[in-house]
Amino acid sequence: MATQPDKDTSKWFIGSHEISGRVLLAPMAGITDRPFRELCLSFGAAMATAEMSSSKADLKDTLKSRLRLANTEDPEPRAVQIVGSHPQQMADAARYQVANGAQIIDINMGCPAKKVCNKAAGSALLGDEALVEAILASVVASVSVPVTLKIRTGVSPNAINALTVAKIAEDCGIQSLAIHGRTRACRFKGEAEYDTIAQVSDSISIPVIANGDINSPNQALSVLKKTGATAVMLGRAARGNPWLFSEINALLNISHNTCGLLPDKALNLNGDYNIEHIIIGHLRGIYQHYDRALDELSALSQRKGRFSDESSPKLSVRVARKHICWYFEQLERMMDPMEGRFAVELKSGQDASTWSGEKKNCSINRLSDPSGGTGETREVFQSARRLFNQLQTQSSQLEFLENFFADLRTTGVIAA
Repeated sequence: MATQPDKDTSKWFIGSHEISGRVLLAPMAGITDRPFRELCLSFGAAMATAEMSSSKADLKDTLKSRLRLANTEDPEPRAVQIVGSHPQQMADAARYQVANGAQIIDINMGCPAKKVCNKAAGSALLGDEALVEAILASVVASVSVPVTLKIRTGVSPNAINALTVAKIAEDCGIQSLAIHGRTRACRFKGEAEYDTIAQVSDSISIPVIANGDINSPNQALSVLKKTGATAVMLGRAARGNPWLFSEINALLNISHNTCGLLPDKALNLNGDYNIEHIIIGHLRGIYQHYDRALDELSALSQRKGRFSDESSPKLSVRVARKHICWYFEQLERMMDPMEGRFAVELKSGQDASTWSGEKKNCSINRLSDPSGGTGETREVFQSARRLFNQLQTQSSQLEFLENFFADLRTTGVIAA
């Protein structure tokens, strides 16, 4: 029977690296870039693993792979995830990542994406336990840094083998094991199950990290109690919601920070942290990171434009779109239960390409009748997402956000 871990597990180890905290950020392709990792760490994530990088040697000099290398400016321990299906390739990739600054190598055997699984990598590997063992043994032997593993509970509900894989991992020298409570076949459908994670946690001695559907402080605490895991790992729930780490830490008595964000109260932008500043600061961080990286990679190539992004708009603008849209989705959820509803009025004949900061595209009016239509809050943020996604430059994105938040304050949607 799984039990809640002793409070001392708020400090635990991956190899020689002390991990202070029980809430980690999951590596997510296209999401957990350096600006997002830094933001989550600032809110109390105990560790943030970089998004997965392919083990194929012919891909290591692509823009995507270069951007995913560990950076010595990142907080320690610097963890990088690799994905692949060939033991020697994975070993070579691990050595390459360590040479470039990685202090922990994480192996992906949990991704359910078709483009990964179709290449017999990610969670597809769980169906071949002999290959799992060969990859783990090869990678562990190839580097002097700790190696960790992320898996799912099995290939399908009829082929759950997480316990067998966990014992293989422990025998091969894996230093911690993260388990998503779904099978490969389940992808992200249905609800995560934690009984398998509890069984694994009871059966091996290395730290077990529970993952899947952990989207609130209460859920995090419940999963820790049910599974006996050393820590929990947040994935999709952290998108547009980096302060969730602070909220969970507060409940777990690791951090005494309070967030002041309750679903039945107005947002307080002058509380313990300023959401407007966080979002705009994240946006500026994205611009700085990708623009600087492209400049450095172009210089490294010694061939002007080798890594340059010739498409329009710039890479940083495209990356910013998805993060800002996730913030809008989160703000919509937070505001929806508030007393009073809000509507957006879009002036006819105008689109985001003509937006000049005069708030022509997005003026938000508070309805006087608190019993107004329930879809109006949704309309505000859906319209904001649609307009933001049309913007083509960094300056227009920044201008839009600044005026959008000014409108929210002026109309009383958020505290002034």
